Amino acid sequence: MKKIIVLGAGLVGSAIAIDLSKNYDVTSVDLHADTLKKFQNHPKIKTIQADLSSSENLKRIVKDFDLVVGAVPGFMGYPAMKTVIQSGKNMVDISFMAEDFIQLDGLAKKHQVTVVADCGVAPGMGNIILGHHNKKMGVKSYECLVGGLPVVREWPYEYKAVFSPIDVIEEYTRPARFIQNYEMVTKEALSDPELIHFEEIGTLESWNSDGLRSLMQTMKNIPNMIEKTLRYPGCIEYLKVLRESGFFSYEEIDIDGKKIRPIDITAKLLFPKWQLKEGEEDFTIMRIVIEGIENGSPAKYIYHLLDKFDRETQTISMARTTGYTCAAVANLILDNGFSKPGVNPPEFVGEDDGNLTYILKYLEERGVIYQKESII
Repeated sequence: MKKIIVLGAGLVGSAIAIDLSKNYDVTSVDLHADTLKKFQNHPKIKTIQADLSSSENLKRIVKDFDLVVGAVPGFMGYPAMKTVIQSGKNMVDISFMAEDFIQLDGLAKKHQVTVVADCGVAPGMGNIILGHHNKKMGVKSYECLVGGLPVVREWPYEYKAVFSPIDVIEEYTRPARFIQNYEMVTKEALSDPELIHFEEIGTLESWNSDGLRSLMQTMKNIPNMIEKTLRYPGCIEYLKVLRESGFFSYEEIDIDGKKIRPIDITAKLLFPKWQLKEGEEDFTIMRIVIEGIENGSPAKYIYHLLDKFDRETQTISMARTTGYTCAAVANLILDNGFSKPGVNPPEFVGEDDGNLTYILKYLEERGVIYQKESII
């Protein structure tokens, strides 16, 4: 039986480990022993408590495995990926790293390993879908609207975070880049708000976010591309107040002789309020619209996703939509369905015939269903 090691046992990393353990020998690694206790009801999953920020630890830990899954916080993602590549191991990664992971492509080719980065829901599944259609048609525009939200709107934030709080806060500070008429446009995060109605959910608020990532390098043939984040209406105002007041700043301030980054205080204060409590339910909503010319005629494809908390397994939706996409691609690599050496953005996975169908089927078997609408 092939062996997989999952780095990080957070909400998403643990969902990946549990899913993959149905068919593989899985080991989960995390710094915190308490986090690993969640696998007590999953005796097939082995656990290791270790500091993954140490490259020596990481090299030693991954050496006996066939595939590595990266589910660490964003600030750890790039060095962890580099170490895994240097260890000669194939990898699928969901850490939302700030660095350009494509810079590790040459290193991965040198070591003849296959790495798929940003392999979640968005970025991730959106890229896979676009990669598929970009091979089939002349795409003229790509729009991805996506959000993960709690079912119960609780004052004051009406939001719950399933990733590292600092990773989430970066969405509100990192400039948003998108493509308009082949040119990159940069605006501040939270800009160009729109109210958008979804039949199943009601009205949500969207804003520009920096989610295109690798698509800006790999899809230069597409004249218009944008990703926007979805939240409950009203959240932009309080986020802007916090941002403009300096609560998201990384610049140290002096408090009674101690140097402190405001972002660290903010993360500490917000995390308890943003944390999904046991039994609290969430949902993921995404709408992808791809337009262009196919076989000489105008074509438009719309993908709808509304996924909800799984009450039977107590698995949150964002872990399902992110984690199961990652697990599907892990299966592809282990089955030689995708074996391109280098560091691959997920759109490269979608370019190969049959891969999108495989991934959609894998997700559907787990109750994550993308409704496809074709207007040709």
